[in-house]
Amino acid sequence: MTRKAQLDQFLAWITGKASQADLGGASAARQFRRTTAWCWALRPVIPVTGAVYDVLQIDGFNLRTGWCVLVATHRGTVVAFQWCSRESAAAWGALMQRLPAPLVVVCDGGSGMHAALNTHWPTAQVQRCLVHLQRNVRKHVTTRSNTPAGQGLWGLALKLTRVKTVTGGEEWAQLFLAWENSFLHLTKERTYRKHAAEVPSWARPNQTWWYTHQRLRSGYQVLQRAIQGGHLFTFLSPQLAHLNVPSTTNEIEGGTNSQMRLLLRLHRGMPEEHQRRAIEWWLYLHSEFPNPAVILKEHQPEKRQHTNTAQPESKDPAAPVSLYDTGLDANEGLWTRSGWAGRP
Repeated sequence: MTRKAQLDQFLAWITGKASQADLGGASAARQFRRTTAWCWALRPVIPVTGAVYDVLQIDGFNLRTGWCVLVATHRGTVVAFQWCSRESAAAWGALMQRLPAPLVVVCDGGSGMHAALNTHWPTAQVQRCLVHLQRNVRKHVTTRSNTPAGQGLWGLALKLTRVKTVTGGEEWAQLFLAWENSFLHLTKERTYRKHAAEVPSWARPNQTWWYTHQRLRSGYQVLQRAIQGGHLFTFLSPQLAHLNVPSTTNEIEGGTNSQMRLLLRLHRGMPEEHQRRAIEWWLYLHSEFPNPAVILKEHQPEKRQHTNTAQPESKDPAAPVSLYDTGLDANEGLWTRSGWAGRP
């Protein structure tokens, strides 16, 4: 079996649902591991093409081993990925600097993402994922708030994903202004330690005051910051209507992240390095122009040219003399002798 055939067999297994036991029993599984062990050393890399994309979705996928892979996709096709220990401005910058700035970026606003966008893609317009905004608001005010302010804020978050038109966006903005007129003052109220009946567990020992309705304030700021940045309804812009900009990152969440999660579950038990390699192969095979044969060729060592031509002897008197070599020497006793044991 050629190495190309072995690699094809390896990729069919690592990206499929079958286990090694399904290959034909224990002996077949052992044979498969022996013949494809070298495949784990191959590291597929998506080449940089320099193409300018109109819309890119970016997101991070965390492995249980502590690694995180940052992925950029265009209409369901993987265009780049970057390994890191956690999402940060430096990690996102390493991914973005390999790609020209797109017209629109759809993202969830993860840690360090906006700082990297301002540095590497300052001209790109940003659309925050509306589903993630909903989740962030829910984290602070919950779905069962006991106050009218919390209930109203959660109601606004629920209506976000129902906005489909410019008119719908304007109506939502009016509802948000109405909420601010009624409850904004609550987000500014303070409680001073010397007057507090109870000190929150999250308050620092030297903290003299804190916001009375901290959770409500945090939920409000989730929406307020997206509005101030102009990242809430970018997909409704008339200038971008021809691009059909999505309002969520469901494409990369469902088409990429969930598939990588399924791959790791089907092949659970792999060591850390094998998990990374499996993810790399899945991403590479879902790029624009995957070609495993090219990856195989790049990793194959060049064949050494063997020749039987004798090397010319050096005429330089200063050249070193070989004390141990592969040639024959009469002093070594390798020649035919006369008599018994060399005696006449």
